[in-house]
Order: sequence, then C-alpha cells, then structure tokens
Amino acid sequence: MIINQANRLNEVKEYYFSTKLQEIAKMRASGLNVLNLGIGSPDLAPSDATIDALIEAAKIQSNHAYQPYRGINELREGIAGWYKSTYGVDLNSTNEILPLIGSKEGIMHISMAFLNEGDQVLVPNPGYPTYSSVSKLVGAEIVEYELNEANNWAPDFEALENSDLSKVKIMWVNYPNMPTGAAATDEVFSRLIEFGKKHQILICNDNPYSLVLNTDAPKSILSVDGAKDVAIELNSLSKSHNMAGWRIGFVSGAAEYINTIIKVKSNMDSGMFLPLQKAAVEALKNSDEWHQQRNEIYKERRELAWNILESIGCTFDKTQVGMFVWAKVGEDVASVEEFVDEFLQEANVFITPGFIFGSKGEGYVRISLCSDTKVLEEALGRISKVMDSKKATA
Repeated sequence: MIINQANRLNEVKEYYFSTKLQEIAKMRASGLNVLNLGIGSPDLAPSDATIDALIEAAKIQSNHAYQPYRGINELREGIAGWYKSTYGVDLNSTNEILPLIGSKEGIMHISMAFLNEGDQVLVPNPGYPTYSSVSKLVGAEIVEYELNEANNWAPDFEALENSDLSKVKIMWVNYPNMPTGAAATDEVFSRLIEFGKKHQILICNDNPYSLVLNTDAPKSILSVDGAKDVAIELNSLSKSHNMAGWRIGFVSGAAEYINTIIKVKSNMDSGMFLPLQKAAVEALKNSDEWHQQRNEIYKERRELAWNILESIGCTFDKTQVGMFVWAKVGEDVASVEEFVDEFLQEANVFITPGFIFGSKGEGYVRISLCSDTKVLEEALGRISKVMDSKKATA
C-alpha cells in the first residue's frame, strides 16, 4: 500500500470466521470435503409468502428507487405488531422503530451515535466479538464484564457495582445469549434496567435468538417497566425467519434514542431495497406453526450435535436456547485451539473454539445447528473414527 492503515485499525483484527472460512475454502479447493459446523448461517428457506412478496415487489419498476431512511410505514407497523404479539411490548411505529440493513450494522450505528473517544463500554466476556471490535473502531475503551457458567451466564451485578462506572456510557447485553445459549429471564432484565437507571448507562440488548428452540415465552428487555428510559433493543429476521443473507434488522426504543441513531444511519446508507421491506412485512406474519416446524428441524439436529459433543468428551446444558450448542471440553484438553484444529485436519470437520468469544470462553466449543442431519451424521462418523483411533493408540 502507498499509505498506512488508519490508527483505528491497529487493535482490530479481521473477524475470526472470515479468516477461518478462507482456510476452509483452500482445503476444499484442494479436494477435501470439509464440513463446517461453526457458523450460524441458516440453511433453511424463508416462508413461501416471504419469497413471493420479494419477487412480486421486484417486478414493479418504481420499487427500485431509493427508499426512506426510516423504512416504509408498512414495515414499521409490521414490526410494531410483531413486537406486541410476540413480546407483549407496545412500540410507536412512527418514531420508536428503525429498520436496519442487518442488526450488525446497528451495533456500529449505535456506537457512533452515543460514544465519544475515551468513553467506556461494558462488553460481555464471553460475547459476540463485534461488540468489542466496533467499540475499538470508534475509539471507546472496552471494559469487560465476566459471564460464568456457575451464574448461568448472567452478569455479576455485585462485581459491577464494585467497579468504577463513572466513564461507562453503554452496556452490551445479549439474551438469549450467544455463544452460551443462556435464556433471558425477567429477573436479569429487571436488574439490568435498575442498573442502567442508577448509573445512567444505556443498556443495549441484542435479541435475535428468542424464537429459536425456546420452550418459554419469548422475552424482550423492553417489556420491563421503565425500560425505554435506559434501554434499546436490536432484533433481526436473520435467525428467526431464515433470512440471514437478506440483512433485515431493526432497533427499537424511545424516540429520542432512535432519532439520534438515524443521524448516523442517514449518512451511511440510502435506505433498504423496497422489495426486501415488502418481503419482511410478510415474514413477520409467519404463523406459530411455521416457527414450530423450524424448531422441530433444529431439535433433530441438536440431538446429533449432542452426540458429537459427547463423543469428544464434552459436557453441556440441554436447556440452551438458540441455534448453537455450547459445551465444555474435558479437563484433559490442554489447548482448545489444538483440539478443534485436530478435528479440522484429521476429520475435516470444523467446530468453533470458545476462546474467540473472549477469555471466559476458553475451555469451551460451539456447534452450529445450521447443517442438515446428513452433514451432522457424517461429521459424527468422522469424529468418532478420530476418537477411536486416539483410544487405540493411547
């Protein structure tokens, strides 16, 4: 390059899955049939009505123009109706909902809207790596708060209260949790709202997994009394409606927060493609039966994922929510990175190491349920052969 990269990139690494996908692509190019059980990209299709709405809207010539930054009224009204029926939350469709080109985009918009250089951000460990990378990009200081299995992966509020919070402006939370699968609880959400009010911290809940393998009623942090004073919530159709590549998300909260975020968004894009918005309106009408059918498929896959993890000596909680299984490796595993690389090289099966989600993810692995049963069965067979070989030579 003839110029150096910006200083803001000095502490930001390429997303782990980006580099791992390149490695897997090279292995496949060499003729190896690598099975990727790592990334949560749904392989199932959206509903027929969703696809039909996209096609029909794309046929209309006028629908290919720029669109409003706030999205069309019909979409915002659809989101408001869905939040009411799904979570029991009332949202004003005019000013409390902002459609996004994926909720990952929203993490950047929120950070740019509210964080100044030097401000502190509470980030979960383990947690979604984008919370940290985006915070670094905007020059904020990351303050990790630890999540532990013994506390069911909930924040340790006592430890937080004993820390210096004077410079903290945002706290990222993610329930149902990724990567651990810990479910949302009314108690945790209520304590988060109390915490945010006490310390004047904006609580940002990332909530894309509430409809996936959740045996309880889906929860939103915005259902807590007074939540809109100190909380906003990201959601998306990626996981719950099998639309990850469509990049349809949204952020909800009080009008003051939404109006601030749109100052950033309106300078970053030119609105969402209208046929995508029309399709999203139809997706939000998916029946309970449609969601149940998706979950039945994931249940069948989860059984196989459990078998794979048991075969490699892992333990796990069978009450997890979402499209992954988070598991603790055996005490005899010295290095999780070497552990998963062994299966990649010897069985050509990729499993996600937990350390990529933070130091508290060390000692864990994660399997995605976004592969059909034939792939998971093949993976189980290959890994079982590797384990049998290891036992034979032990």
